[in-house]
Amino acid sequence: MSEQPIRRVQRDGVEYVLLGTAHVSRTSVEAVQQLLAEESFDAVAVELCPHREKALRDPQAVAHMDLLKVLREGRAGVVAASLALSAYQRRIAAQLGIEPGAEMVAAMAGAEDKGIPYWLIDRDVGVTMRRARAAVGFWQRAQLTAGLMLSVLEDREVEEAEIEKLKQGDLLQSTFSEFARQSPALFETLIDERDRYMAARLRAEAAQSGARKVLAVIGAGHLEGTERELSGSSAEPRHLASVLAADPPPSKFARWFGYALMAVLLGLLVWGFNKGRNIGMDVLTIWVLYTSIGGALGAIAALAHPISILAAALVSPLTPFHVALSSGMFSGATELWLRRPQVGDFADLREDLLTFRGWWRNRVSRVFLTFMLSNIGTAIGVWIAGARMATRLAQ
Repeated sequence: MSEQPIRRVQRDGVEYVLLGTAHVSRTSVEAVQQLLAEESFDAVAVELCPHREKALRDPQAVAHMDLLKVLREGRAGVVAASLALSAYQRRIAAQLGIEPGAEMVAAMAGAEDKGIPYWLIDRDVGVTMRRARAAVGFWQRAQLTAGLMLSVLEDREVEEAEIEKLKQGDLLQSTFSEFARQSPALFETLIDERDRYMAARLRAEAAQSGARKVLAVIGAGHLEGTERELSGSSAEPRHLASVLAADPPPSKFARWFGYALMAVLLGLLVWGFNKGRNIGMDVLTIWVLYTSIGGALGAIAALAHPISILAAALVSPLTPFHVALSSGMFSGATELWLRRPQVGDFADLREDLLTFRGWWRNRVSRVFLTFMLSNIGTAIGVWIAGARMATRLAQ
């Protein structure tokens, strides 16, 4: 145990024992078990949120998810990213023979065996990803999305360098570490904010429960920051945790950009009809044709059902005019209705996510692919259509 990264912090009459772990290390599992065996604690805290705990405890938790509700609420992108991260975890597990997060499971099981509570102190992964997305610009968002998808869709072994990064931090940190080093805003969201959040949650839970000694099992990459915040933060913990757990406010730029895009499109249409009915119809046809083709090609790329492809094509011309008219939402919902996932699809999902073909073969993951690729196709179609409309009007 002398070689393990352990920090002890005394505050407000509570001793916090912070154990820094590697999420892909058997040694970390043994360290958790040994600490629980040798010392007496009033509670155990783990670097998990309810969603991640559920995923660790029940690998088939996605089978109980209301996929239609996910699509309607606009959470398909976050869920798809979570599935991608899960696939990345599985590939590492296959190579190392240990599930990432096994030390967290050991900590929760140890707490249950001793009859003491365990606390989930990490911020919801969906909130973290939404705040990270809001913290960076358009091109960085595109890079993050593309990098994540490529990293999990490649049929290759995880390199030693990637595994070493995981041994120094957590999954979110290691996956986006290259971007985080280049973007202070992203590092703040993925690392610093979570350090402050976990320290605040520890203080709030200890104050509420009356615990006097707490074991906190967190990734080694969060050890220094959490210790610093736990020792020195003067903020009221519940208020701080509430602020850090809030979704980012809607982007003013995105809203005004949407308004500007609608104004430009409507302006081009009005300009066309003012120049003559034939020109106006040409401009309108260009808009409908290119956006419909873009949405349809996206759905085709997802190997969606022909009717799902048709749904994407029909809704795509309307997508820029209202957030509820997402081509991906309609095509994804149609795909879900026509090819409803069976029990076997949910059972095979974990293995199917490990391969490029599996994402397209499994009916669950194909719903998310249909959603995302239809939206991407529509977006490309919008820009091409706008350029073609301007060209036609300039003739």
